[in-house]
Amino acid sequence: MSGYGSFAWFYDRLTENVNYGEIADAVVRYVRRFGGREEILLDLACGTGSLCEEMARRGFDVIGTDASQQMLGIALDKKFESCLPIQYLCQEMTALDMYGTIDVTVCTLDSINHLPDEAAVKKVFERVALFAYPDGLFIFDVNTEYKHRELLAQNAYTYDMEDFFCAWQNQYNEADGSVDIFLDIFDKREDGAYDRYSESFTERLWSDGDIKKWLAEAGMELLACYDGYSDEPVKDKSERVVYVARRKV
Repeated sequence: MSGYGSFAWFYDRLTENVNYGEIADAVVRYVRRFGGREEILLDLACGTGSLCEEMARRGFDVIGTDASQQMLGIALDKKFESCLPIQYLCQEMTALDMYGTIDVTVCTLDSINHLPDEAAVKKVFERVALFAYPDGLFIFDVNTEYKHRELLAQNAYTYDMEDFFCAWQNQYNEADGSVDIFLDIFDKREDGAYDRYSESFTERLWSDGDIKKWLAEAGMELLACYDGYSDEPVKDKSERVVYVARRKV
């Protein structure tokens, strides 16, 4: 997996369309719907901490983990500005290690798709279940086959952000449904010249059947699936499926 080195500094600008408040509201709604505790929340693969900030504002005691020190550095800057009581830890998803039990674990924005293989996904589910409070909740999302095949596909995008420029190219792999993503970022210097940064990563496709099987093997029961962070059922053209699971008691 990529460590999102240079990409970390541009991540928030490239994801300005993500409504973290809406995701946080949905998480609270699901927690209340399924009788979870609104206490300790783990944001797994938290990135630059935007969702951690939103969940802390909603009263949760938040822990954020990410494998990228650069991402966590930006998250800490946000914490310094907001003064919210968030704890950040640098950990790989597959090596999750908590000091106690977690009431709610969230893993958003297709982070599960970034895991390298089936064994890694199963390991993450097992670690989440291990540290979950008895009947603790696990809320996560994955990109769908429809999104990989029809939307990410072989497409290319450009983002002109005034102070930097990003060229984004996708390569769809029909054999396994994965998408290789290549980024070239040109950061404008004060003298008008540009520094170039390159980043690449792969989004892998996990089937609904496999996800349900791996959750069950990890000792978790599936409670619901939604079309994105809504209350709508999953459709043929859903781009993101949100799973709500609970550790079996």
